[in-house]
Amino acid sequence: MLIAVFYDVDFVKSGSKKKKVTKAERLKLLQEEEERRLKEEEEARLKYEKEEMERLEIQRIEKEKWNRLEAKDLERRNEELEELYLLERCFPEAEKLKQETRMLSQWKHYIQCDGSPDPSIAQEMNTFISLWKEKTNETFEEVIEKSKVVLNLIEKLKFILLETPPCDLQDKNIIQYQESILQLQELLHLKFNVATEILLRQASTLADLDSGNMEKVIKDENVTLYVWANLKKNPRHRSVRFSETQIGFEIPRILATSDIAVRLLHTHYDHVSALHPVSTPSKEHTSSVTELVKDDVENVEKAISKEVEEESKQQEKQSHLIQEEKLKVEEEQDDIEVKMSSAEEESEAIKCELEMKVLSETVSAGKHWRTDGISNVSYKPKERLVTFSLDTFGPVTLIQDAHINMPYQSWELRPLDVNKVLLTVTTVFTEIQIQIKENLCMLSSVKLKDKKHISILEGTWMTPIPFIIALKEAGLNIFPTRYSHFYVVINNKARMNLSKFNVVPLVEVKAYRQMALLSSTFAFGWSKWNLLCNSTKVVFKVREHLPEECTENPNWALLMFSGDRAQRLKIKEESEAFSEALKEETEFHSTLYHMVRDFASKEAMEKVRSSNCQFVNSVCHMLLSTRLLSYS
Repeated sequence: MLIAVFYDVDFVKSGSKKKKVTKAERLKLLQEEEERRLKEEEEARLKYEKEEMERLEIQRIEKEKWNRLEAKDLERRNEELEELYLLERCFPEAEKLKQETRMLSQWKHYIQCDGSPDPSIAQEMNTFISLWKEKTNETFEEVIEKSKVVLNLIEKLKFILLETPPCDLQDKNIIQYQESILQLQELLHLKFNVATEILLRQASTLADLDSGNMEKVIKDENVTLYVWANLKKNPRHRSVRFSETQIGFEIPRILATSDIAVRLLHTHYDHVSALHPVSTPSKEHTSSVTELVKDDVENVEKAISKEVEEESKQQEKQSHLIQEEKLKVEEEQDDIEVKMSSAEEESEAIKCELEMKVLSETVSAGKHWRTDGISNVSYKPKERLVTFSLDTFGPVTLIQDAHINMPYQSWELRPLDVNKVLLTVTTVFTEIQIQIKENLCMLSSVKLKDKKHISILEGTWMTPIPFIIALKEAGLNIFPTRYSHFYVVINNKARMNLSKFNVVPLVEVKAYRQMALLSSTFAFGWSKWNLLCNSTKVVFKVREHLPEECTENPNWALLMFSGDRAQRLKIKEESEAFSEALKEETEFHSTLYHMVRDFASKEAMEKVRSSNCQFVNSVCHMLLSTRLLSYS
C-alpha cells in the first residue's frame, strides 16, 4: 500500500540547489511586498500632491501676474486712449480735406462757365434735362458727344452719394440725386434710339457696295454702334460680319427675306439696369439693438430675405456688368434664332477666365435677367471670342459671380516707402496687389493662377471710391457688401443678428483704424489662428518693416486684439494648437499702437507719428472696404 504525504513548502532555486520556503517565510514575503506597495502608493500620492501644489502655485502666480498686468493696463488705460485719440485726429483732418476738395471742385465748376450744370443743384439739372429733351434731329455722333457730358454728370452724382458723409446728406438731397440719375439714364437711352431711327432713314445712302445692304459702325470710348439694314433681301446673305471687327451675327432664312434692321449697341456702362436705391439713414438705427423687441425680429428677418433677393439681382447687374449688346428689330418675329459672335478687347472678366454666365432680359416680364433662350454658348480663350445663339432679340450681358473672389486665402499689408504701402489679397483664382499713397490707390499687379495678367487699370492712380468701383467693373471684386455673408462662409467677428443695419463689428473698426495708423512702418499679415480665436477678438501677424530686412523668413509677432485690449501671444504661426497665453516678458495694452511700441524702434514710432493724414485715411478706407479680418 502506498501512502502519499503532502508538505506545505515551496522550493526556490539557489544556484544548482533547491531551498524549501516555509509558510511563515511566505507570509513574511507577502507582508514585505504589501509594505513596498503601500510605500510606493504613498510616495506616488505625495508626489501627486506636490505636483498639484506646484501646479496650483504656478496658477496662483500666473493669476497674480495676470491680475497685476490687468491692473497695470487699467491704470494706464486712460493715458493710452488719450494718446490714441491724439493720433486719430488725422481721420477728421482727412475728412476736412475731402470737404474742402469738394467745395473747391464746386468753385472750379462755377468759374469754368462751360455750360454744364452743377449736379448738386436741382434747378440746373432740371434745366439741362429740359433743354436736351426739346432738342430734336440730333445725329448719332452728336448724341455720342453729348453722352460724355451726361455720363460725367451721372458719375458725379453717384460719387456725391458715395463720398458725402451721411451727416451731410439730407433725405431730400438723396432722393433728388437719385431722380436726376434716373432721368439722365432714361433720356440718354431715348436719344440713342431716336438717333438710330434717324440713321436708318439714310439706309440707302449707306449701302455696302458688295452686299447692297446698309452697314454702319460708329465707335467711341463709351459706345460702339453696329447697324445693319436688309435692303436687298437676299436669302443667301444670312451671315453678317462688320468690316474690320469680330462682331457679327447670323439670321434665319425667314428674316433674310424680310424688311428688317438690326442694331447692336455695345455700351461700356450699364444703361439697362434700374437705378439702385441708396438707403437713407434711419433714426431708428441709432438706438441700441437691445431696445428692439423680440416680436419684431421675425418681421425683420423676412424683410431681410426679401431684400437679399432684390439686392443680389441689382448688385449683379450693376457691379458686374462687363459687356452688353443690344439688338433691335423693326418688325418682331416669332421663333427667331440669331447667332452672334463678339470679342471685346477691354473685357476684364473674359481676360481673367473666371466662371461667366451669358444672360438675356425679358423687358416685358419684370425686367429681370434670365438664362433661357440662349444656347450654343462657346468661348475661345486665345481669340477671346464668345459665340452664342438667341431665340429672340433683346439685351445681352456677361455677368460674373459677385463673390467668386471670396473668402480670401490670405492677405498682407506692407510698407513700401514713406506714406506708401502695398496691400496684397490672395484669392482662389487671383492675387491682387494694390498700392496706396496719400489719398490715392493704384492696381499694382494681378496674377491669375500664378501667371502675370495685364489689366488696363494698372498704373492708374484714383481716389479710393472710384478705384473700388473700377475694380468691381473689371471683375476684381474683393469688396463685400452688407449681404455678402449670406453667400460666403466667413469668420465674422461679433456679427449682429440683424444684418439689416450693415454694422461692421466694432472690434474690426478699431483694428482697421489702428492698423492704418501703424501701416507706414509696420507690416501686417493673415494668421490662421484668427479662425480659432473668440468671435469678439481678432488675431493677425505684425512686424516692424526694415528696408534691409530679408523678406523670405520675416520675424512675425502674433497679436490678439479685442478692441479694448491688445496682447502678444506666446504661440507662433507654426504652433500645433491655439492658446491665448501671453508671451513671456510682455504686457497688456489698450491699443495696438502701445502694444507694438514695446518691441519697435524709436525711428519706427516717430514715422508713425508723422504719417500723412490722407494716407492713413485711405489705408483705413481700403481695410474697411475689404474686411480682411472677417472674409479671410
